Amino acid sequence: MTTELGHFALILAFMVAIAQAVVPHIGATTGRRSWMAMAEPAANLQFLLTAFSFGALMYAFLTSDFSLRLVVENSHSAKPLLYKISGTWGNHEGSMLLWVLIVTLFGAMVAWFGSNLPDTLRARVLAVQSAIAVAFFAFILFTSNPFLRLAVPPFDGNDLNPLLQDPGLAFHPPFLYLGYVGLSMAYSFGVAALLEGRVDAAWARWVRPWTLLAWVFLTIGIALGSWWAYYELGWGGFWFWDPVENASFMPWLLAVGLLHSSIVAEKRESLKSWTILLAILAFGFSLIGTFIVRSGLLTSVHAFASDPERGVFILLILAFFTGGALTLFAARASAMQARGVFGLASRETALVANNVLLAVGCFVVFIGTMWPMVADMAFGRKLSVGPPFFEAAFTPFMIALGLLLPVGSLMPWKRARIGRALWSLRYAAVLAIALAGLAWTLQTGRSLLGPVGLLLGAWMVAGAALDLWIRAGRTPLRLLRLPGADWGRVTAHAGLGVTFFAIAGLMAWQQEDIRVAQPGQPFTVGAYTLTLQGVENFEGPNYIATRATVDLAQDGRMLAELHPEKRMYPVARMPTTEAAIDYRLLRDVYVVIGDQQNDGGWVVRTYIKPLANWIWGGCMLMALGGLISLSDRRFRVAAGARRARAVPAE
Repeated sequence: MTTELGHFALILAFMVAIAQAVVPHIGATTGRRSWMAMAEPAANLQFLLTAFSFGALMYAFLTSDFSLRLVVENSHSAKPLLYKISGTWGNHEGSMLLWVLIVTLFGAMVAWFGSNLPDTLRARVLAVQSAIAVAFFAFILFTSNPFLRLAVPPFDGNDLNPLLQDPGLAFHPPFLYLGYVGLSMAYSFGVAALLEGRVDAAWARWVRPWTLLAWVFLTIGIALGSWWAYYELGWGGFWFWDPVENASFMPWLLAVGLLHSSIVAEKRESLKSWTILLAILAFGFSLIGTFIVRSGLLTSVHAFASDPERGVFILLILAFFTGGALTLFAARASAMQARGVFGLASRETALVANNVLLAVGCFVVFIGTMWPMVADMAFGRKLSVGPPFFEAAFTPFMIALGLLLPVGSLMPWKRARIGRALWSLRYAAVLAIALAGLAWTLQTGRSLLGPVGLLLGAWMVAGAALDLWIRAGRTPLRLLRLPGADWGRVTAHAGLGVTFFAIAGLMAWQQEDIRVAQPGQPFTVGAYTLTLQGVENFEGPNYIATRATVDLAQDGRMLAELHPEKRMYPVARMPTTEAAIDYRLLRDVYVVIGDQQNDGGWVVRTYIKPLANWIWGGCMLMALGGLISLSDRRFRVAAGARRARAVPAE
């Protein structure tokens, strides 16, 4: 009965979404306040109905209701409780229901917190957001219904993909969806502004908190996915330029650009057209990511589905929303003339350069991701675009961005002197060069990657600290009086610097060893001594494992006892590799057990990975910076909106 109620609630939410997409927009066009007022209760009702539907599906997973086809295909009675819950979204149909739940959640949040928005703008934003929900409600109900019953329920289910039975993957998809589905809010504000024919400083202030919130979630989601790939897949890497990884990274890059361009739109009444375009493209790339994951055109370990019919449906949604918004943008772009003027050397110019680097970087990732499909369809050639292409083509733009960031942050609006900004950063430059020289001296016979990464990271972190110090008037007591936006900005910039340095350091200085290890015989990798003490078989809750015991020592001192595993999930008939990792502040020791050999030894892979944890620490710093910025009252939704003079663009 709960399943039927969940299905019925989903249909009702679809009908409410249709009404919300049409009636408030007509009301805004004709000036009928009662029609516009319908948007808020409709948004709340739509969210509540969708949440009930999602809750009904989760209840079916929790109670192992094997009369539901989706539960049979993605669950098992012996599965741990956490993975029964995450099984709700660990599949195509359930993840799409989570997708539309988040769309309706952001719409309801506008109804809750957008009371200071102008009536017509709020009505149009909610109408556009609901139109997105309509498309995905239709997609779920007509092609991906999660509530289909089985005539003859089996005794038990087929289990969830073992790779997804992990805490990292339990939390990674919700955060990721809150991020790139949350960018639909920026899209809705952008399209509503085009329909209104007005983009001003107040609009830029309204759109920034929503974009910032989505970017924070997207940053956390990407970091969790990277961490999961690092410790779960057993490859020892944190990023593989996989198509689905790229699918979330591209909107992240554009969201960063949107955050910075909206600053110029708010402060200087410039870059209006570019800000609107980024709002459209950021969500458009989120839809491209949805298409990549669910069309089956590109192979990925993360892919959910491979049904071409579903892919065509999503492609139509992508064409309608992105193509329609771009058409509207072309029609209204002439009405969004810039008012603020600025010199070649100014903060505005630095932010424009920032946006150009981010947009070109996103375009490079897009070309590398989609080119294998284009080559196959257009030329009949099977190609693979891997890390060497992305590292060679993408890295230079990020290096330029890192070098520019501290300089641009210290430049004043409208007109600046580059020499003065550089002079303010002289201590940061000296520190960065000194650390890079130290790294070059300590390493022997290696590439420039590590020293250059340390130089860039130190330059960005020290530059962020100097930015904060200068804004406080070089007075310690005034640091506490700085607004949250300043603290958030420098924290995010410092986090990016930490991430840059950690990635460069790991890639430059990591060590790898693959050998056949005999039980009881120690072997050396770098500065560490490892001893395979033995291998045993044991049973987990829903898997059978081969577990090794490896002692890790340094200079005769025992550091840790590691237990790498090879697991077999009998129901899913799928093996997995569980790496054992000794986490430390400056390095990880990463051990993977392989197959037994004829001589009784076991294949053991060992990696020494310096600064690995700093990668995710830097990502968390960036997310923390976004949260600190959101705490600034000036960045809350509609803060000060009534005091801002809304001037139509002419």
